[in-house]
Amino acid sequence: MLKKERYREFVRYFSTHSPDAQTELNYSNPYELLVAVILSAQCTDKRINQVTPSLFEHFPDAPSLAASTPDEVFTYIRSVSYPNNKAKHLVGMAKKLIEEFHGEVPEKVEDLIKLPGVGRKTANVISSVVYNKPAMAVDTHVFRVSNRLGLTSRATTPLAVEKQLVKYLPEDTIAIAHHWLILHGRYICVARRPKCEVCPITYFCKYFETHYTKTTTKSKTTNQ
Repeated sequence: MLKKERYREFVRYFSTHSPDAQTELNYSNPYELLVAVILSAQCTDKRINQVTPSLFEHFPDAPSLAASTPDEVFTYIRSVSYPNNKAKHLVGMAKKLIEEFHGEVPEKVEDLIKLPGVGRKTANVISSVVYNKPAMAVDTHVFRVSNRLGLTSRATTPLAVEKQLVKYLPEDTIAIAHHWLILHGRYICVARRPKCEVCPITYFCKYFETHYTKTTTKSKTTNQ
């Protein structure tokens, strides 16, 4: 199957079966999502959703977070990965929001990456989820699944994956495609042992095509 055909089937399937896919992080405004995404680096959304209610209760906006200290913030996020660094990033991010963006979360990736703790992936999440921009955030799930499906080829960095996906996906699907890839990677196309036996999209998956063919050929050769 050609790459353009895989893209067509990818969009067709998920547009039909997951038209409302969205982030599993709980938030009620751009500030809360930004905090949650910063915290979610190398941590599960489930854990972040357990931590943020108390955090948002004590620091409901950028001014309150900016007025705190990393040590204080640490007490609310101690159970997440790398809590010391993330506490410093959150306070620094809040101060930067106030100093340069009047306390408002910017929509441009170029502005977002100026904030402490915000890399390109986080910036793309905010730009696409909050402002519905055609930005593709590449995390480990997106990186893995897009490669396995055959949507990307010889893409060895997150930026290379991002560029290929943005190039070939219809612009109006880029924001939601990010969630399609993440959710599929989180529940079906898992890292160690992808659940191909229950996957509904093996018919256009390059990994399944290659793996199944090799397995079948080896089995036939062994039994002869």
